[in-house]
Parts: sequence; structure tokens; C-alpha cells
Amino acid sequence: MLLPFILIGFAAQLVDGALGMAYGTISSTLLVGMGVPPAVASAGVHTAETFTTGISAVSHVAHGNVDWKLFGRIVIPGVIGGVAGAYVLSNIHAEVARPFVLAYLLLLGFFLFWRGWTHRNIIKVPRVVAPLGLAGGFLDAAGGGGWGPIVTSNLMVQGSHPRFTIGTVITAEFFLTLTITATFLVTIGLKTFTIAIVGLLIGGLLAAPIGAIVAKRIEADKLLVLVGVVLSITSGWGLYR
Repeated sequence: MLLPFILIGFAAQLVDGALGMAYGTISSTLLVGMGVPPAVASAGVHTAETFTTGISAVSHVAHGNVDWKLFGRIVIPGVIGGVAGAYVLSNIHAEVARPFVLAYLLLLGFFLFWRGWTHRNIIKVPRVVAPLGLAGGFLDAAGGGGWGPIVTSNLMVQGSHPRFTIGTVITAEFFLTLTITATFLVTIGLKTFTIAIVGLLIGGLLAAPIGAIVAKRIEADKLLVLVGVVLSITSGWGLYR
């Protein structure tokens, strides 16, 4: 029973580490599809993600993939949004907005794919950062995934360099997941620790150091294309479900 979750954790973290998104979305979708309550699934995935993003963040820092100015602008709003989202999910249902968010991300995915494919990406300093962190943190906790898709994709749309966007978003995500996990533990207790989560954790830990190397070596336009593809597929699948 453990091996399938290890493989899923490995694949999800490999994609997340290289493209700055998809670990929470893939893992939470799997667990909820198997009948795990949304709050428990989100809490469990964030518990595993605390360890995997920690190692991934260290790897991105070591490879010089982090823009520290951007990190400072995004991490605190992200943590605040994450605490609010974890509290909301633990006490009320917040799924009403999910289809609208997924439709928005699907459109962003198509746009990023087009811009990377046609080489129309112009590197600029993003202006809208703190609101993205707040929204991304909230949706990540309340929806079981969303920090990477919301924050990474919107920063790239604003012209932020793909490599440094991915490294920065993942490094900030460590502090986000740590806070969200602590909030879930306070609100719903230790029932988040299951065999599935152990498998996701093992697989994620094995893949975490690899993503930073991939993000560093792939050209910016190709990263945009890959991010667009992953965002479109995961958002489209979420809408279908």
C-alpha cells in the first residue's frame, strides 16, 4: 500500500520543484478522490510538504535560484493567508469559489504556454506581489493546493524571470506550509498522519533536491511552456472533476 504513494509523492515533488507548482494539487486530488475528508487531506499534504519544500528550498538557494527581494515581499502575506485559509477549511466549507479559481488558472496556463512558445516573454519586476501572496496562501490551505499555481503563474504573467520565480516561490512555500501545518494541528489534531502521508513524504523527500537543478538548466521560454502545460492540465482536470 505504501509504494503507490511513494511514487506519487516523488512525481508530484519533481514537478513542483522544477516548475513551482502541482505537489499539493496532485496529492490532495488523489487523497480526496480516495475518500479522505478535504480538511484531513489538506492538513496531511501540508504536513508532508513541510519537509519536502524545506529540502527543495535549500536546493534552490544552493543553486542561486532565489530572488531575496521578491521573497521578502511575498512570504509574510502568504503566511497570513495560509493561517486564514486553514482556519476556514477547519470550520466551514470554502469550495464554492474553487471552479472559478480553476477556470482562471486554466486561462493563465494557456496564456503562459502561448507566451513561452512564441518567445514573447519580457523580463520585468512584478508590481502586484503582496495580494498574490495573501490569495495564494489562503487558497493553498482552504483548497489543498494553490500556492504554486496562483503565485508562480501570476508572477510570470507580470514578467518575473521563470527560474527565479520558481526558486523564490518554493522557498517562501516552506514557511507557508510550516504555518499551515501548525494551524491544522491546533484545529483538527493528529489525525492528519496516515500511511498515505508517509508515502507522499518519502517520495517527496527523494525528489526534492532534483527540481532545483532542472529549473536552473532549462531556458526561460521552455520553463514558461512547461508551466503553462502543467497549469492547464491540473486546472482542467480539477474543473472536470
